[in-house]
Amino acid sequence: MKFKLSALLCFTVTLALAQKKDTLFYESFNSTALNRKKWNVEVTGRTVNNEQQAYVDSSLVLKQTNGSLFITPVSRPGYQSKEQKKYDFPSGRINTRGKFEFTHGTASARIKMSGGAGLWPAFWLLGEGKWPDCGEIDIMETVGDSSWFSNALHGPGYSGDTPIHYRYSFAKGIDVTQWHIYTVEWATDHITFRVDGKATYNVTRNMVEKYGRWAFDNPKFVILNFALGGGYPQGVNKVNSPYPGLSQSSVNKIKANQAQMQVDWVLVTR
Repeated sequence: MKFKLSALLCFTVTLALAQKKDTLFYESFNSTALNRKKWNVEVTGRTVNNEQQAYVDSSLVLKQTNGSLFITPVSRPGYQSKEQKKYDFPSGRINTRGKFEFTHGTASARIKMSGGAGLWPAFWLLGEGKWPDCGEIDIMETVGDSSWFSNALHGPGYSGDTPIHYRYSFAKGIDVTQWHIYTVEWATDHITFRVDGKATYNVTRNMVEKYGRWAFDNPKFVILNFALGGGYPQGVNKVNSPYPGLSQSSVNKIKANQAQMQVDWVLVTR
């Protein structure tokens, strides 16, 4: 385990997570390049939710250095995907699909992120098959207001603007730009979200089944990504220009390479 800012807290929380549990997956991002045996890099020529980024496989947006993964959107006006669609912002998204998937357990990651309206990094789990029937567990999402992040579940009957969600606000002086450990504890009858060991939101099977089928008894893979703008950020920040959900100040951060998602490690135990 490597030590960084708030290393004692990091070590204490990580030890508590792993204590008396089997490690199913661990990624330290200590090497100089992404481990392609563990991770897929997604390349997309389309977006959903009116997002403004195209995901690419490039060291411009995905880089490992100093023991961390950095996902850094860049400004490239007129970038054209293989589908001949144009985007102004290449960004990064990686997943463990087909390489590591698990059913029930505890997934955690130590992350810090830039703030800015419409900057939308996320750490989440997704099942195989048609969405939302496959089930989605959003462990951490932020849309640029650095004072809070959200947890959510998506499945049949509770997708999109899902009723199964919670916005957690940090105490004064604490925000997403600092290191935090984001965790989900996923069991057969409940799902509990945590930050730095503190429970933020607990969802039971009974709560979910008021809306639809419980979609969380099938294998899920891990996703880390950095989206930009689109429906969810716009619904929060009401920004329409220069891009839906993405403010000019955030565009300026992207142009200055100051919009980043930094991931120290990812751990899955059972």
